Amino acid sequence: MKVIINISLKNGVLDPEGQAIKNSLLNLGFKDFNNIRIGKQIILDIDKINKSEVLEEANNMCETILANTVIENYKIDILEGK
Repeated sequence: MKVIINISLKNGVLDPEGQAIKNSLLNLGFKDFNNIRIGKQIILDIDKINKSEVLEEANNMCETILANTVIENYKIDILEGK
């Protein structure tokens, strides 16, 4: 099953990369936005059929290494049949 994991900084955590992109966009004349936060997306295939097992394995991956749960949130989406 295809698993899509979106990881983003928690509210209140400074985002220097997002601030740098915001400054660049403002310098280029783009002004119609309020806030930029940068995250990451991880897409992987897990060779299991049972959706709950896939979710559990993806969650374990996030808790173990993929996300820094002190400063990041993550959301797991499973695409069946893809």
